[in-house]
Amino acid sequence: MTPKNKTINPSEAKPKLDKLLEELEKVIVGKREVLEDLLIGMLANGNILFEDVPGLAKTLMARTFASLLSGDFRRIQFTPDLLPSDITGISIYKLATQEFEFRPGPVFCNLLLSDEINRASPKTQSALLEAMQEKTVSIDGVTHPLPDPFIVVATQNPIELEGTFPLPEAQLDRFMIRLRVGYPSASAEGEILKRRRERRMNEFTVQPIMGIEEFKALQLALEDVSLDPTLDNYIVEIVQATRADKRVQLGSSPRGSLAIMAIARGSAFLQGRSFVNPEDVKRATRLTLPHRLILRTSAKLTGLTDESLVDEILSAIPTPAIEVKKRALEETVEKTTE
Repeated sequence: MTPKNKTINPSEAKPKLDKLLEELEKVIVGKREVLEDLLIGMLANGNILFEDVPGLAKTLMARTFASLLSGDFRRIQFTPDLLPSDITGISIYKLATQEFEFRPGPVFCNLLLSDEINRASPKTQSALLEAMQEKTVSIDGVTHPLPDPFIVVATQNPIELEGTFPLPEAQLDRFMIRLRVGYPSASAEGEILKRRRERRMNEFTVQPIMGIEEFKALQLALEDVSLDPTLDNYIVEIVQATRADKRVQLGSSPRGSLAIMAIARGSAFLQGRSFVNPEDVKRATRLTLPHRLILRTSAKLTGLTDESLVDEILSAIPTPAIEVKKRALEETVEKTTE
């Protein structure tokens, strides 16, 4: 347990985070980069959208992650008949006390998996908006705080569109990052089969790596990861470019800038650094901006995608010359004098 008000050094936290990733890799085979991105999003206390075809272990990732943190995990299968109260909870009138009693819904947890979120009606989808952004739920004029941390991991199938309701831009913007898992390689798929034979059961058993309070302390430690003012300007230039491009109907809002900063800090922290470098910003940009952009139809017809546009922007804007070696040396001196 980390004492209160004690700053956690990224280099001290790295072995524990590496161990967490190792445990995840015992369950999820051949997807180290995706697991790192998922962990970075969790460290940044951001909501995460998985957009991929079924059967790629998206649900398993979220459930395993919650188990490793000893967190309270809930899963909601989104369907067209799902009601907002099925997510947030409901007030029930009790004759014995002649008062209304609030019964919390599954949203009151640390990690909520919203499976196939685009299958529910817009009214039900919007029930998550307040929870995702404000970390509260309002029922009958009373605001109820959600557990801390509270993170939504949602999945949606981009292929099967019949009977679905695409997420509106307002809700997409509340997901800090969007991830795609992709199919495993032939060797990784062979390893999946081998592990299943050796395990002799479908279920996985993992041991918790840290408590939810310890993970919360790591989230707070991201505020101590420094960001050079030059990188502030770099982030602003990237986001402004999405609004200036004539192929874009709607560019990123300032929430995109904040998301880049948060994820860049998480990337640096995961690698044991207390400062952000340009590569962290590029990685964060690819995770946070594509799903925030709406391309014009004419641009889509040329084969342009939101991911390829972001790559074009990153290639066009010069990478700032941050003296990373000098900054690392200063950090070493600071540690020595403590």
